[in-house]
Amino acid sequence: MRRELHAEWTKFRTAPGTGRLLLAVVALTAALGAAAAATVSCRTAGCDYDVPKLSLMGVQAGQAVVVILAVLAISGEYGTGMIRTTLAAMPRRASVLAAKAVVLTGVTLAAGTLAVLGSVLAGRLILPGNGFTPGNGFAPLSLADGPTLRAAAGSVLYLALVALLSLGVAVAVRDSATSIGVVFGLLYVLSVLPVMVSDPGWQVLLWRISPMNAGLAVQATTHLSVLPLSPWAGLGVLAAWAGAALLGGGLLLRLRDA
Repeated sequence: MRRELHAEWTKFRTAPGTGRLLLAVVALTAALGAAAAATVSCRTAGCDYDVPKLSLMGVQAGQAVVVILAVLAISGEYGTGMIRTTLAAMPRRASVLAAKAVVLTGVTLAAGTLAVLGSVLAGRLILPGNGFTPGNGFAPLSLADGPTLRAAAGSVLYLALVALLSLGVAVAVRDSATSIGVVFGLLYVLSVLPVMVSDPGWQVLLWRISPMNAGLAVQATTHLSVLPLSPWAGLGVLAAWAGAALLGGGLLLRLRDA
């Protein structure tokens, strides 16, 4: 496994555009989180805002770059034909996929941590000027607060799971554009389906199986009792999607020719 990890890390860090995509994850997530914090205000006591979740809204956009990064980690090799060289040099296909997943998870966790810390810092600096003060019932954003820490750490894990979901889909589909379209559909299209149906039972079911809606429940710090799933259970739904995608992609990788 050490040989596969070294090879995949070398390919990942030397691939064109990798650095720019990682920087884009951090910048886009933090910038949109700051923009969300700047657009709301609370001038009187009793404002009903989930402040940590508000500051972390940029994750919904930053995940799009994570999807692209993860898809290109494998589909680029299919596009150039390098996958044949990879599998000839390292014939244990499951180990190759596992190495890709480990490297991708590591860099996504690193970029996601920077992105989330930037978002929390931006919220801490911006929100008090918009009325989110102790006098109005809002303490400054701090990772020392348990729910805020859970929302922040969960957001980092969310981005890592989105990367693994994207990798699994890309291994199965092989084509970059199609893979990105499929993952975007799973994330963004499924997330709006609950508001397109009128039956309450179907609304709850569709929300619970949506990888984005369920996964982002980990950001919630208020009104937890009305959520269709608890924060960690919601993240578990996304983990199940990622695991299923990797399992399906791994089986196809073993069964198909390169």
